[in-house]
Amino acid sequence: MRTPEEEAAAGAFRLAMGRLAQGVCVVATTAGGHDHALTANTVTSVSLDPLLLLVCVETDARFHDAVREAGVFGVSVLAADQRAAADWFATPGRPLPGQLDRVAHHRGDLGVPLLDDALATFECAVRDIHPAGDHSIVVAEVRVSALGRSTRPALVHFRGAYSALT
Repeated sequence: MRTPEEEAAAGAFRLAMGRLAQGVCVVATTAGGHDHALTANTVTSVSLDPLLLLVCVETDARFHDAVREAGVFGVSVLAADQRAAADWFATPGRPLPGQLDRVAHHRGDLGVPLLDDALATFECAVRDIHPAGDHSIVVAEVRVSALGRSTRPALVHFRGAYSALT
């Protein structure tokens, strides 16, 4: 339990971090016979040699155990007109079975779910998982990356709201 001072510091931190414009992605995997997905704005390139990226995952999220079990995941970079998908995969407590049924998707080469019409996609194999407070930093090797066919504006998150970036 946080003190009032810690709560205030956390609130100030959240507001300050909200000034950092970030791309919005859906990260997905399959484990235990179900697809698991979440909306993330903490997807970051790490290295070109080898090709690595990272995603931060809340340790309490169902996705956390699923990605550990599966060892692979897909990242779909969202366009501005895919906001409904971002909202859906950010909804706490949504039903696990069929959660990808609302969104057009396909399976990549690694068998991971990827959203159709994403601006870009990455298929990744988990390399390391590092504990970091109430999240884990999942570092993964990019096995397949692809550009979408669209030049639509990107969906970004800034000051606690979605907007488009052309």
